[in-house]
Amino acid sequence: MKTCIIALAAMAAIAPARAAEPAIRIDTAMAPPAWALLERQLLRANSAACERFAARYLDERGYLLHTPRWGTLDGPDDAIETFYNWTLLHALGGSDSVLALYKKALEGHYKQYGELRTTLTKLAENGAYYKEFITQSDWFHTGEGMRAFTFLGLSDPADPVYRERLKRFAAMYMGEDPEAPNYDPAKKVIRSLWTGSKGPMLHKATVYDWVGDPVPGSFHLLHNRAGRGKLLDLKAWYPKMLAHCKEYLDSVGDHPLNLAATNLALNAYALTQDPKYRNWAVEYVGAWKQRVEACGGNIPTNVGLDGKPGGEYGGQWWKGTYGWNFTIYDGEIEEIAHRNTVTAGSWPGFSNALMLTGDQSFIAVLRRQMDNIYAHKKLVNGKTLLPQMYGDPRGYQQSGAPSWYHYTGNLFQDRLAEIYFWSMDRKDLERVPVEGWLAFLEGRNPDYPVQALAADLDHVRRRVSQMDADQTAPDTRLADYLMGLNPAATTALANLTIGYFPAGNIWSLHSRFRYFDPTRRRAGLPEDVGALVEKLEADAATLVLVNVNPVEPRTLVVQAGGYGEHRFDSVEVSGKTRAIGGPLLHVRLEPGSGARLRFRMTRYVNPPVLAHPWDRPFHPVESN
Repeated sequence: MKTCIIALAAMAAIAPARAAEPAIRIDTAMAPPAWALLERQLLRANSAACERFAARYLDERGYLLHTPRWGTLDGPDDAIETFYNWTLLHALGGSDSVLALYKKALEGHYKQYGELRTTLTKLAENGAYYKEFITQSDWFHTGEGMRAFTFLGLSDPADPVYRERLKRFAAMYMGEDPEAPNYDPAKKVIRSLWTGSKGPMLHKATVYDWVGDPVPGSFHLLHNRAGRGKLLDLKAWYPKMLAHCKEYLDSVGDHPLNLAATNLALNAYALTQDPKYRNWAVEYVGAWKQRVEACGGNIPTNVGLDGKPGGEYGGQWWKGTYGWNFTIYDGEIEEIAHRNTVTAGSWPGFSNALMLTGDQSFIAVLRRQMDNIYAHKKLVNGKTLLPQMYGDPRGYQQSGAPSWYHYTGNLFQDRLAEIYFWSMDRKDLERVPVEGWLAFLEGRNPDYPVQALAADLDHVRRRVSQMDADQTAPDTRLADYLMGLNPAATTALANLTIGYFPAGNIWSLHSRFRYFDPTRRRAGLPEDVGALVEKLEADAATLVLVNVNPVEPRTLVVQAGGYGEHRFDSVEVSGKTRAIGGPLLHVRLEPGSGARLRFRMTRYVNPPVLAHPWDRPFHPVESN
C-alpha cells in the first residue's frame, strides 16, 4: 500500500486568515516493532504499578502513610517528590488513574503538611504551607517538591484550581503578593536563599530551620549517610542531623538556585499567554546574565541586596551557602564536604529564558561556564579531572588567592548534554560521551530502544517486588523513605517517544515532540500507538509512528515541542513532502500501519502554550 497525504479543510468561520493544521493518513503496513510493543507494555506496567503504590501508601484522604516532619533532610518536599514523575507519565500516555492519583496525593499533601506544627523553628509553626505554597525554603528543595506540579499543566491545563494556584505561586516571585515580597524589581533580585509564601528570610537561618523538630520513634534515616540502612532513634540521632547543617546558615541575597523560580512564570505564561509572566522571567534571567558577565563568565553564588555579585561578602561572588566555596565540615559524617549546587537552578533558569525568547545567547552563558571549568582540567594517570569548587577553602588547601579546587572525575556530562540538546551545535557534542540514547540518535546503537525499555520494565518489576516485601510501618517511615519505592520509570519513554533528556531535578519539557489523543481528548500517545525519535538535528527530526493494533485505526496529534515552541516546516513521508508551517500535525494511522516521518523544523520560534490542540483557536475539521 502507498502512504496517502490528505490536507484538511480550513475552518474559515473561526480563522479566515489562517488555514487549519494539516493532517496525513498513513496506511503502509508495518509489523509491530519490538520497541513499540515494549513501549505499550511499559506504559501499562507503569500505570498498574502506580495504582499498586497508591493503594499501599496513600490513605483515603490522600495522606502519605509516613511520619510528617519539617526540614530539608526528610520533610515536605520529599513527601510530594515521591510522585515526581507521575504527571510526566500521564503526559506520555499513562493511564488516567495515574493523573487522578497524583491529584489526590497533592491535595492530601497540602492538608497533611498544613497540619504540621513546629516549636524549634517558626517556619512551620502554623503548618508547612501557607496559601498552598511552602512558607520558606530554598529552591533546591522547593523545586524538587514541585517537579510533578509544574508538569501537571501538560495533562490538565484547563483545571481551574491548577490555573489559580500557578498564577498565585508565580505572583509570589514577581512582586505582586504583598505577603511574599521575595522579588526586588528595582535591583532585579530574589532577596534570599530562603523564600516562599511568607516572603524572604532576611537574616541568618538556624539549624532548626533546616532540620526541624525531632519526633519520637525510630526511623530509616535515608538522608543521613552515616545512618543509612539502619533503624535509628531520631531523638538520639538528632544532634548529628543538626551538625549536618551547622554551616548552612548564610541566607540573605540572591542565589542561582532562585533561577528555578522561573519555572512558575514559564508555566503561568504557557497557561495564560499573559506577557507579564514572560517579561518577568526574561527580566530576571537577563539580570543574571549581566552578573555572570561581570564575573568573567562564572555564575556567582551570591548576589547582594544591592544587585551586585558578591554583595553580601565584600564582592566575593563565590561565597555563600551552596556556593562555589561551600566547603564545610559535616558534623554528621565527621568529614569535609563539598556542596556546590550552582548548576541546579541556573540550567533550568537560562533554558527557560531560551524557551520564552528563542535567544540562544542564554545557553551561551552556560556554555561559557563549562568552558571556564574545562580550562582548568587536569590529566591524572590518563584520567581527566575537573574542579568542582572555587574560592579559598579553609582547612582544605593552603590559603591564598581564590582558585579552582576539589578535582574529581565528574565531567558535568549531563549538563553538557543539556547544552547540546538546547543548542544542537555539533561543537557542543564534542565534550559529551556518545553513548546510550545519544549513541542511538547518532546511529551507533540500534539496539538501545529495546534495551532501555526492557531495563525500565525491570525497574518497575523490582520496585513492585520491593513494595511487596516492605515490612515497614508508617511510624518508622519519614518522607524520603517512600521516594525509593516510587515504581514509575519514565526516562526511556521520554527519550525515545518525545526526544526529551530529563537529567536535571528542576524541569521544563524541552522535548522535540509531544502527542495528544483527539479521540479521548487527552495528552499522551493514544492506545496502541508507538513512537520512536530516531534522529535529532538542528533543523530536522526523524520520527517513526506505528499502530500496533491490526484491527482498529488510531488518530493522534503530533506537536513540535513540549509546549508547541517549535515549528514544523514540512514533513516527508514515503518520498512525498508536505508543507506544514505550524506546530501541529494530525495523523491517522490505519490498522497495523506505520511510517517514518522526516520533519524539517525551526526550533524555539513559537510562544510556549499548554492548551490542548482542540482548545486553541484553530483546529482541523474531519473530511471524507
